[in-house]
Amino acid sequence: MSIELGIDHFGDVTERPDGTLKHEGEVLRELLEQGILADQVGIDLIGLGEHHRDDYAVSAPEVVLAAIAARTERIRLASAVTVLSSDDPVRVFQRFSTLSALSGGRAEVVVGRGSFTESFPLFGYPLEQYEELFEEKLDLFRRLLDGGTISWTGRLRPSLQGQVVYPRLEGDLPTWVGVGGSPESVIRTARHGLPMMLAIIGGDPMHFRPYVELYHRALSELGTGPGRVGQHSPGHIADTDDEAKEQVWPHYRKYVGRIGRERGWPPPTRESFENAAGPDGALMVGSPETVASKIVRSAQGLGLDRFSLKLSQGALPHEHTMRAIELYGTRVAPLVRDALAA
Repeated sequence: MSIELGIDHFGDVTERPDGTLKHEGEVLRELLEQGILADQVGIDLIGLGEHHRDDYAVSAPEVVLAAIAARTERIRLASAVTVLSSDDPVRVFQRFSTLSALSGGRAEVVVGRGSFTESFPLFGYPLEQYEELFEEKLDLFRRLLDGGTISWTGRLRPSLQGQVVYPRLEGDLPTWVGVGGSPESVIRTARHGLPMMLAIIGGDPMHFRPYVELYHRALSELGTGPGRVGQHSPGHIADTDDEAKEQVWPHYRKYVGRIGRERGWPPPTRESFENAAGPDGALMVGSPETVASKIVRSAQGLGLDRFSLKLSQGALPHEHTMRAIELYGTRVAPLVRDALAA
């Protein structure tokens, strides 16, 4: 059994030593350093998530990925996710086909509906069409991946008649669909024959096994392909379990607490944090050995083709994230691959 190991990042706005928050520009320059390091230590992929709010610096993942592409040689470059519902599929295709050309075919897309809604009023889309927008735009984007002349008719986006979209791809543009855990999303992904990226941010990852089984069953019944499954989960790595937890907990508490207040969740407690970071939790926090063991458990239990570790929980300082990337590439990845090979 083999697996691709990646990192995901949203450009979380981080703290200076005096506790003040950095400017988004500084965060983006540090993110470039993190992407370069990830390439150097052998990580397979970096994914950047699109957001439009003050706690994240990345609103244009493709631009940052292009900067990383120019300074790296082998790491694959993906979004995590592109909010397709509030974007235009043609422009998304053009941006990523451009990135693919500049990077020598290293570009990938992870499209999704997004777990935040700020992009909808920003770009003038009604939230009541949240589901319908994604369904229609995913259909068009899937057609664009086939290349050639396209004629397509939609209701929410102007139709295309005999159009060719440039730049054309020189090869494939791997495209995954981010799935939060609804059967409808799983079936949609299978219907389009696309790989499925499970966003597992809480609970026991094994609770997602029925969705993996549903996905493979739907692929088989629809005849749309063998399918691939990935997992995106948050985490942090340090030299010891205690060090990793003490580094990340104060920032995790604020970060999750803010999102919880927006969504009506109870505030995180140290007990809930420890449970999430435990052997059966989705929070991949700990030493290289601990994190590797948790990834192996998910890989074997869910039949993963890819695992992406979402780094920088809240305002965690840049130097801690750099060390986590180094440990992930040099110690976690070999442990995971050796265990799965055995």
